[in-house]
Amino acid sequence: MCMPNVQFKNLDASAAFGKLREHRTPRKLKELLTADRIEKCEVDATGGLRYNYAAKQVDDEVLDLLQDLADEQQVIDKYKMVANGKVMNTGERRMVLHHLVRGQVDGSVVNEGRNLREFYQEQQGRVNKFAAKIHSGEIRGSTGQLFDTVVQVGIGGSDLGPRALYLALQNFQGRETNGSTRRPRLQAYFISNVDPDDAAEVLSRINLESTLFILVSKSGTTLETLTNEAFVVDSIKKSGIPGLQPKKHIVCVTSETSPLARPGEYLDAFYIDDFIGGRYSGSSAVGGTVLTLAFGKEYFTQFLEGAHQADIASLEPDIRRNASLLDAMIGIYERNILGYPYTAVLPYSQALSRFPAHLQQLDMESNGKRVNREAKPINYSTGPVVFGEPGTNGQHSFYQLLHQGTDIVPLQFIGFHESQLGVDLSFDGSTSQAKLNANLAAQIVAFAHGSENSDPNKTFPGERPSSLLYGRKLTPGALGALLAHFENKVMFQGFVWNINSFDQEGVQLGKTLTKQVLGSGEITPELAALAGKLSITR
Repeated sequence: MCMPNVQFKNLDASAAFGKLREHRTPRKLKELLTADRIEKCEVDATGGLRYNYAAKQVDDEVLDLLQDLADEQQVIDKYKMVANGKVMNTGERRMVLHHLVRGQVDGSVVNEGRNLREFYQEQQGRVNKFAAKIHSGEIRGSTGQLFDTVVQVGIGGSDLGPRALYLALQNFQGRETNGSTRRPRLQAYFISNVDPDDAAEVLSRINLESTLFILVSKSGTTLETLTNEAFVVDSIKKSGIPGLQPKKHIVCVTSETSPLARPGEYLDAFYIDDFIGGRYSGSSAVGGTVLTLAFGKEYFTQFLEGAHQADIASLEPDIRRNASLLDAMIGIYERNILGYPYTAVLPYSQALSRFPAHLQQLDMESNGKRVNREAKPINYSTGPVVFGEPGTNGQHSFYQLLHQGTDIVPLQFIGFHESQLGVDLSFDGSTSQAKLNANLAAQIVAFAHGSENSDPNKTFPGERPSSLLYGRKLTPGALGALLAHFENKVMFQGFVWNINSFDQEGVQLGKTLTKQVLGSGEITPELAALAGKLSITR
């Protein structure tokens, strides 16, 4: 497909960025945030979600300048290059195809004669058939028991995203007519940390005879994951259960060329490729296998459709009509004009308890870069520090610093009209869900407007900007749209900063030194001294 003439240039070489820096000081949030603005400053984010930026410190003049910057940096054209299979991961010289896993955004992508959209569909089809056989009892554990539990063994993107998505959907099925809670088809657990206490704690809670393990490693060489596989296999062997065969309780999600691609040795293997980055792999077989086993193919299909619709909507060049692009550009303004180095993700939904941790990896591993796409140093700030916890828990924790600390931290709120289970309690004149959302509304206004007091210790300065992503209910489709919103936001910001958001060289040095400590070769005196402090014998 013929692509337009696309140029890659640093942010500080952009004429629009120069105009943005010369622009007047933004208006005060105390003036900006009005009831009328709350009604007007809103964009459809698909999946039943809406993005409201009324409490952001941007007016029409700033938005026009941000539009010019997005246009000059050709972010939509670069997104189309991603969708069409251009080599956009410059560090590893790879395509970037996590969008293609959930649907074809623009043109088809063929690599070495293989249509990759068809390949991804084929793998999810294999997962669906396998899950159906598990659910029907056609495939059972090696001692004949039905599988009722699944444990995903992986780390980083093989854990954070899938775990966050599983927890987000765990209660969605609601309640039966008799009032009992519907349970997932298979209960899921996750082992990620190489700390043996992690694996031991999970294994102590499950029945090995009825548990299926998913071993996830694209390369098939991830040290932590292989160590935890050995821990699982050893535990099964030591269980003393007659007829229990470890490898007949393990399926792998890996690449076709990895050492784990041995379906004859394991129960089965499902494949991804090098074009799906770990932190972007939740909608591939990395997340699809555990989610389909836990909930059935219907929920995962709805999740993929929600993500795909958000991907299509993200092609819109008008930032006032493209929620993920608008979110990205406002973030650029806060990072590079207002100088805010942090951002907090605050979901007012217990189901999203691990979503901030996933977004922390997504954002910081993607855009925590100090060189551009050509590996040349840059002279401006890139990705912010990301943290967060669900409300209202966070209000009784770190909100003190957010309200009255010396740093201004932009806030990203997420909320829903209804709870997932549909169960609520009226107490003291209002329901639990009403109390939850009342807290959310109150925090947005409190952060923006603040409060004056004769006692400085009780004064809230306000001027803390925030956005709100909200919808009726956290459904599988809404979850897919929510995930895609943030993935595309991170991608757009990387384009504006002219960095490679799709590799992660920053994790490699520690891995290399770890292998030196554990190996038999020479190590530096500093490493040897620290190894001795931690009782590591070589």
